[in-house]
Amino acid sequence: MKIALLGYGRMGKAIERLARERGHEIVLIVDETNRASCTDEQLKQADVAIEFTTPAVAVDDYGWCFRNGVPVVSGTTGWLERWSEVTELCNETGGAFFYASNYSIGVNIFFHLNRWLAKTMAGFDNYKVFVEETHHVHKLDAPSGTAITLAEGILEEHPKYSSWKLDEGEVKAGELPIKAKREGEVPGIHAVTYKSEVDEIQIYHSAFSRDGFAQGAVMAAEFLAGKKGVYGMDDLLELKVKN
Repeated sequence: MKIALLGYGRMGKAIERLARERGHEIVLIVDETNRASCTDEQLKQADVAIEFTTPAVAVDDYGWCFRNGVPVVSGTTGWLERWSEVTELCNETGGAFFYASNYSIGVNIFFHLNRWLAKTMAGFDNYKVFVEETHHVHKLDAPSGTAITLAEGILEEHPKYSSWKLDEGEVKAGELPIKAKREGEVPGIHAVTYKSEVDEIQIYHSAFSRDGFAQGAVMAAEFLAGKKGVYGMDDLLELKVKN
């Protein structure tokens, strides 16, 4: 498979290494130094694009790929207020789009567990829940996309909560607080805690390196080959909460 890498930071370099190890070819690398000079013809060489950039350029990159018939695997967070715009353009152009806030296989099992736990805890009003995430100091968005996905999973399954809020002070009834920390070079730590007056229940995931995220992104690119439409990690891993 021929891959275009859109974004060549820490994640882009990890994806490049793991993609080559799995027998794929990197035919285009786009970063801030050459973005303006890259052409449609260069992009069209690729069977799929894997995109880890910034919220400022991500949506433009998706459109560039859709208009050139190149499927996109995206891991950029912080742009989801434009989700409808992106998915509509994907469908209008007959494109393919795979998005995940986190490509780690372990984290997506964690998402599944989080929804199951929220569904279980909905019957116990004496527990309050909060989400906490810690990332490296280079991460621009807060809370992380992973933390937001965790929060949205809880909102779907727990009727006590109707919205999430970055925990920067007072939290109102019905709001799910998310605490965000930026420390050193931490790849990513996420925890969901249910706390009562007598005890607490916590689920926790800690990434040791970026390789887990990179591996999942390459697997998503392999999955997307030959498809049209919008997909996510639940489609790749076939993880669903059962009633």
